[in-house]
Amino acid sequence: MLLVIPIVLWVLPASFFDNGQSLCLSVLLLDKTCYGCGITRAVQHCMHGDFKVGFNYNHLVILVLPILIYVWAKRVLFNWKMIQHKSN
Repeated sequence: MLLVIPIVLWVLPASFFDNGQSLCLSVLLLDKTCYGCGITRAVQHCMHGDFKVGFNYNHLVILVLPILIYVWAKRVLFNWKMIQHKSN
């Protein structure tokens, strides 16, 4: 399931999450943004090459996106090794 997320984010248009109601509990309950607000939109735009727009949504994308890429790549390698091991 974890490997499906980057594929879905890449297939959807960059502006897919730009409009609509926020799902953040901080915004919904307290009407205040948190450090995570906008990170989905930021990652989405950066995955489509819109780095300036992504950075404007959430500055933490410069830390979060590399970590996500590392986790996704690690999972792909793990799955690849498991497939190779099963085929032998």
